[in-house]
Amino acid sequence: QVTLVESGGGLVQAGGSLRLSCAASGRTFSTYTAGWFRQTPGKEREFVSTISWSGFMTNYADSVKGRFTISRDNAKKMVYLQMNSLKAEDTAVYYCAAGEVLVKVTTPEDYGAWGQGTQVTVSS
Repeated sequence: QVTLVESGGGLVQAGGSLRLSCAASGRTFSTYTAGWFRQTPGKEREFVSTISWSGFMTNYADSVKGRFTISRDNAKKMVYLQMNSLKAEDTAVYYCAAGEVLVKVTTPEDYGAWGQGTQVTVSS
C-alpha cells in the first residue's frame, strides 16, 4: 500500500514559482507511475503531469508544458513539481497520485493512491 503526503503549496504572485513535494511510503512506490493532478471548486480533477517509475519518461498537460517540471527521487520516495511562470489559472488544490499505470495515463480514476492535496493560489 502506498500513502502520499503533499507539501509546498502557498500564495504566490503571477509570474512567480513554487515547488511542490510529495512524500511517499510503501515498498512498491518505486515501481509506480507518479503524477500531479489539480482541482478547482465545481470542476473535475484534471491531469497536470506524470512521471514513469524510472523517471525517464514524463508527460505534461498542454496548459503547463514548458512551465512545470516533474521529477522523482525513488531513494527518498519523493516526487516533485517545479512550477514556474505561474498564472492565476494555475490556482487549484494540487494532488499527488501514484498507480500501476503507464505514464501516458491521465485519467484520475486509474490512479489508486492519492494524497490529501495542497492549495496553490496565484494572485494576479
